[in-house]
Amino acid sequence: MLDRVIDIARQVAATDLSVLITGESGTGKEVFPQIIHQLSPRKHNQYIAVNCGAIPEGTIDSELFGHEKGSFTGAHDTRKGYFEVASGGTIFLDEVAELPLPTQVRLLRVLETGEFIRVGSSKVMKTDVRIVAATNITMLQHIEKGRFREDLYYRLNTVPLSIPPLRDRKEDIPLLFRKFSTDFADKYKMPPIKLTPEAEELLINYYWKGNVRQLKNVTEQISVIEKNREIDAKTLAPYLPDGSSVTLPTLFKPEGVNTSGSEFSERELLYKVLFEMRRDMFDLKKVVLGLLDNEERLSTTIPQGTAKIIHRLNDEIQPAEKDKVQVHNVHKIEESQSLDEKEKTYIKTILDKHRGNRRAASKELGISERTMYRKIKDYHLDE
Repeated sequence: MLDRVIDIARQVAATDLSVLITGESGTGKEVFPQIIHQLSPRKHNQYIAVNCGAIPEGTIDSELFGHEKGSFTGAHDTRKGYFEVASGGTIFLDEVAELPLPTQVRLLRVLETGEFIRVGSSKVMKTDVRIVAATNITMLQHIEKGRFREDLYYRLNTVPLSIPPLRDRKEDIPLLFRKFSTDFADKYKMPPIKLTPEAEELLINYYWKGNVRQLKNVTEQISVIEKNREIDAKTLAPYLPDGSSVTLPTLFKPEGVNTSGSEFSERELLYKVLFEMRRDMFDLKKVVLGLLDNEERLSTTIPQGTAKIIHRLNDEIQPAEKDKVQVHNVHKIEESQSLDEKEKTYIKTILDKHRGNRRAASKELGISERTMYRKIKDYHLDE
């Protein structure tokens, strides 16, 4: 499966076709642009990797296309952008789905004509850049929600490369483990670790939600911590957390488990669920409001268990000052205000926890730094 992806990368390397790499986080998408660049006629020119999700929305145009002196506050000198610097080479746009819509328009022009304009200038400039992009987001859903331009998607997706998750290529797991083991043995000046057959079987059958990145981290941990260089299944097991594909946090404490020292309280975990599922909840409420005329309709058209869940969600979202709110009387404004307050509270909690470190907070929240900056600005948390 992976061999086919590598073959395609080698075949398109000699061309200037745009490539869009998709796959789960941690599958190694960043390796393929380097393969394409090194096997292309552009290999002696610049290769620049840009994390689109890590650049604030207000500065990303300047980073990509450059700016003129005095074009905005802090622009003390004229600056070349990546597309100008890398002319003749390759640019890798990681997390391309995070690009703001105005920047997407500029990028589309570069792809179609090779032209761009520096921020604060009216002079059209030319560049000759090969673009390789990557994302772990389902792009077609992103397009349907109006967050990504369809025409840009098809320009980037001239050659699609889909990287399979590690759990779907089990034959690679022992090879990668041995490779990482050797690398860390060289790095830390110690003999490489080896697995017993039982431990190797455990490694192969693990779910690997974090893909290659997780496997590499586990290998490094074992290499450093374990004194015995032969690792059996019993030794390996504690390094492999629950391999379940469930992604939601646990909201309720199981019987007999002491969570008094846990990092999050149940309320904070509930805020996190609301934060991550906000749009889905809006969609659910919209459907419910369209279906229901009164409480009796709810009990007759929807199974009783589902109705209870909907009522419970409704009670969680609505303002506390109302003792009882009918589902069909909920206004979208009240809905938005309640969720906004919860989201604001949760973001402030995480920022306080990291002492205002926005990068660490955005990483814990699972959002890009650009999104974090926008949220802080929208909620006036920087005041």
